[in-house]
Amino acid sequence: MILAFLFQAAAHDRGRRARQCLAALLIAALLPLSAAWAQGSGGERTPCGHHQPLRQPFFGDLHVHTRYSLDASTQGTRTSPADAYRFARGERVGIQPWDESGQPARSLQLRRPLDFAMVSDHAELIGEVNMCANPEVSGYSSWQCRFYRTWPRGAYYLFNYMAAMRASHLGMCGEDGERCLAAALAPWREMQDAAERHYDRSGDCAFTTFVGYEWTGVQADSGGNLHRNIVFRSASVPELPVSYIDAPGETLLWDALETRCIDADNGCDALVIPHNSNLSAGHMFSDRLADGSPVDAAYALRRQRMEPLVEIMQHKGASECFFAPDVTRDELCAFEQLPLDNIAGFGNPPTGSTGFLRETWRQGLAQEALLGANPFRFGVIASTDTHLGTPGAVEEDRFLGHGGAGVPALKSVPPGLPDKLEYNPGGLAVLWAEENSRDALFSAMRRREAYATSGPRIITRLFAGWNLDPELCAVPDQLERAYASAVPMGSELGPAPPGGALRLLVAAEQDAGTADSPGMPLQKIQVIKGWLDEEGETREQVVDVVGDPVSRGKVDLATCATAGSGHARLCAVWEDPDFDPGQRAFYYTRVVENPGCRWSQRQCLAGGVDCSRPETIGKGFEGCCAAEHRPLVQERAWTSPVWYQP
Repeated sequence: MILAFLFQAAAHDRGRRARQCLAALLIAALLPLSAAWAQGSGGERTPCGHHQPLRQPFFGDLHVHTRYSLDASTQGTRTSPADAYRFARGERVGIQPWDESGQPARSLQLRRPLDFAMVSDHAELIGEVNMCANPEVSGYSSWQCRFYRTWPRGAYYLFNYMAAMRASHLGMCGEDGERCLAAALAPWREMQDAAERHYDRSGDCAFTTFVGYEWTGVQADSGGNLHRNIVFRSASVPELPVSYIDAPGETLLWDALETRCIDADNGCDALVIPHNSNLSAGHMFSDRLADGSPVDAAYALRRQRMEPLVEIMQHKGASECFFAPDVTRDELCAFEQLPLDNIAGFGNPPTGSTGFLRETWRQGLAQEALLGANPFRFGVIASTDTHLGTPGAVEEDRFLGHGGAGVPALKSVPPGLPDKLEYNPGGLAVLWAEENSRDALFSAMRRREAYATSGPRIITRLFAGWNLDPELCAVPDQLERAYASAVPMGSELGPAPPGGALRLLVAAEQDAGTADSPGMPLQKIQVIKGWLDEEGETREQVVDVVGDPVSRGKVDLATCATAGSGHARLCAVWEDPDFDPGQRAFYYTRVVENPGCRWSQRQCLAGGVDCSRPETIGKGFEGCCAAEHRPLVQERAWTSPVWYQP
């Protein structure tokens, strides 16, 4: 109204003095608007020049460790938080080992920059790492820090045991860990400053950063992984990250985040993303509280609010679903399945109750019937969990390991394969948002309009609704009609109307690739349905909806050359023929590429390994001929589910 009045005045004004007054009034009117725009992401920013109301996919990595994570630093990582963001934006960075003059023996660079990234160093030990690496920090000369510098691998186990399994600081931290908490202030500030410097606040909106960290706990008896990443919406964050030592349980973490951030009335907001439930020994998604009592509806609703997403894929394996020959039927569940059910290295193999997401989603339906609320209504993303400070380094043909719990390269490049055979390059998080800004991307995470890929930049959509037009794939206003009459991935579909047919719009496009690395054609899109039947039992079904049931792509394992045909795009409107309006259900899609050579096969070939000739199997290449070696990989994307509740 103010602007309209001023412009009307300008139309009737002919005097210079009046025009000067008008200019001053315009500036005064526009300044508050500019300030309002600037507050959207915690600092000054220009509105994004490319804003799409029907949303666009943004690719990123929300799980990145740098020199301040103990497991990275004890393996020689020197990458700073700022270096990690430079890498994500497309710059080359050096990685370990380093020579005496400080030059790296290796380097990495992305073929394509990311749209967003977050450094997520372990909160528990950033003070200890800073103390033991910096002579100017009190505690540098303690025996624990001398041990850290003399035998880094031993320090890796000792420090992690105390922090992640005992929820305790080491002795050099002093009473209540005060010295280590003080030593953590500078690294935490550096992480924030790096995120602020590299957040593109221009109208280009080319790159978004998030301030965040990892909360790192282990269930001591089973070695089960409880790790979670915390993402802050803006630059308003707590003075120090809440660690597992501070809050040794997920509800204690939520309490602390609510007290220090979400309810603090200071512009702070946060969400929590669990990861590696495949290594949780069944403890990541328990239906019991810490005291052994069953969860209730309040807990379920709180978990929905605090943990809207989970990480379904990263370099330590996939967490979608469990596969065992003659036990389960979905062979694609064997994708990047690790041989253990825990992160501590205890020799227990995975089972259906280890913590895989499909089973967890099924149990969520049963809990909802019991409690009236679903504690496991998670959407999905993927990331790398790189410990080299190299977000988005997911290419199979450039994999150098990720420097975490795998093969160390502290003093020299290890011979043979650069990482454990069972590890992989990790995946990417994809968010459907109007623009590439913190607010828009964070809102996408909150509403679960997110999906995961195992590395490729596949683009995929999922909508669910009643009586969707079967010809929707062919109409030019497909997205307008889908958003108007259906709900996107991550949403809840309300009660069915009388005679309503539940239909899904599923669509995918292959990774466009680059000039030197073309994308792989798609094989098919599958719909995975889980439901609660009339007897209260949870069930599941996998349906090939569109594409080729059996891949027409071929791979020459002697050269890794690919041939055959596939699909650049796939789209279908699928109607569930067995839909029962009285049964709770969820639906998600799995987009599968044609097969290609896995990173390990590529490096076995480069190493000249011929398993029929033992003399060609050099040191470090023994895994090339192991029974568990998987020479092929079928990359994929998983959408967040849509839930139906009667």
